[in-house]
Amino acid sequence: MPKAKLYRFAEVNAEPVEVELPPEVFGVEVSLDLLWRAVRSYLLNQRQGTASTKDRGEVSGGGRKPWPQKHTGRARHGSIRSPLWRHGGVTFGPKPRDWDVDLPKKMRRKALACALSARAKEGQVWLIDRLDFQKPRTKEAVALLSRLGLPEKTLVVVAPEEYQVPVFKSFANIAGVECYRADLLNAYEVLEHDGILLTEAAVKALTRRLCHAGVAA
Repeated sequence: MPKAKLYRFAEVNAEPVEVELPPEVFGVEVSLDLLWRAVRSYLLNQRQGTASTKDRGEVSGGGRKPWPQKHTGRARHGSIRSPLWRHGGVTFGPKPRDWDVDLPKKMRRKALACALSARAKEGQVWLIDRLDFQKPRTKEAVALLSRLGLPEKTLVVVAPEEYQVPVFKSFANIAGVECYRADLLNAYEVLEHDGILLTEAAVKALTRRLCHAGVAA
């Protein structure tokens, strides 16, 4: 049964309580192939696909042959827009294309459960009852992460209703730390960070989201 330490926001310096994590979210068998597919799909879907170059037929000019074919002593050329010439076209250059790779929703959710389970097995999952910042305070957020002993690259996951301005802005200016909503979390973000800090509400939101998809099957 996967376990994690639960801290109290009001008493962070107190000894944490060890609690059990939902096995259907943090205790599934890790599939490296599925994680690879999810990460590849996520990264490819981030590409805009707008890179473009002009070939010799699209570059302006070059309609006239620069010099006669024979009897000049120079190499044969048919256009000054040949790829061999300065300001000429580009050979096999990039063209706009769609990089999107579709991954079924059930596979994406199963990959998320695999990523969370992998972090839980490594002991890199921390829990906190809530994040009750009254206003955006980066200093308070840094102090909280330091007291909990979290790694430099940490992912803070909160429930949708907890994703308020005082919370996500408190972590916004900390290098290596990101704050995510549980309903938008993906496997790539989990694997990109060395540790995960979840609120109790976030764990419940993830359980509802992943159990509904039947990822443990």
